[in-house]
Amino acid sequence: MNSSMINPQILGEAADWLVQLHSGTATPADHQAIVQWRSRSLEHAQAWQRAEVLLGEFRSVPASLAIQTLQRAARKEGLSRRQMLTRLGLLLLAGPVGIASQHLPWQQWTADQRTAVGEQKSLQLPDGSQLLLNTDSAVDIAFNPRERRVMLLNGEMLVSTTTDSTARPFIVETPQGTARALGTRFCVRTEGSTSRVSVLEGQVVVTPQLLQQSTTLNAGERQRFKLTRFDAPEHFDIATISWDKGMLLANNMRLDELLGELSRYRSGVLRCHPDVAALRVSGAFSLRDTDASLRLLSDTLPLNISRMTRYWLSVEPRV
Repeated sequence: MNSSMINPQILGEAADWLVQLHSGTATPADHQAIVQWRSRSLEHAQAWQRAEVLLGEFRSVPASLAIQTLQRAARKEGLSRRQMLTRLGLLLLAGPVGIASQHLPWQQWTADQRTAVGEQKSLQLPDGSQLLLNTDSAVDIAFNPRERRVMLLNGEMLVSTTTDSTARPFIVETPQGTARALGTRFCVRTEGSTSRVSVLEGQVVVTPQLLQQSTTLNAGERQRFKLTRFDAPEHFDIATISWDKGMLLANNMRLDELLGELSRYRSGVLRCHPDVAALRVSGAFSLRDTDASLRLLSDTLPLNISRMTRYWLSVEPRV
């Protein structure tokens, strides 16, 4: 059976049992009942497995902590237990693909600031620093007398820091670690289980969460890192970071990579046919009008844009 076709009612029951199991009030009879429930059929077993994956049993966050996070989010929004279970059930319907970080999906729903797909938002922080949130991003802001901390839960942001009168450090936290600014302008992006820091001005100290080691990046350097390791810093052209101006600058970029970037700014599915994935593309492409960018591709390259619906496009070789 395809696990993506699990009966929604069974997924709802799995959500209910999961909350009960980690509620702190589960009895031995509850545990026995769960064993019997998931043994009723292959579909029940797959629903339970999906629930466990979603709540981090195979990740770095204990399931009990995930449940507590959901419960805090529910209290923050005044949700009932049933509404909370509905949210968890919807996450189970979406499946466990991509649930790979410490920041859980419902944290994005209750974030201090967030953007929709295709939206950008400029924010001024209490210290005068500036944030620009990119498409489909979410942040929490936690300033206190000891530090200035911004938690990037998802997506991408451009940070321009100011000097703080009390010398508090400015720290960006991602699911994989931290980036501490040393009077700087820099970009931070999450990409699944990886974070990436790109420095435009000044310096940034990058520290993976589970590694007792840091690196200092200078202007024109960027670095990807995970919970337990980081890649070697690499040089990049600062001018290529132009999403804040609504543009994507491609310099000999693979077509599938370019389409992956454009897809972040539009709803629906944007597919790339394998036969043209390796085509190399250079040019300037609008992120605010991705349809125009796709037309530019089809006008300048041997490509066709096939549209099943407004939200399902495929870039294919021209025949």
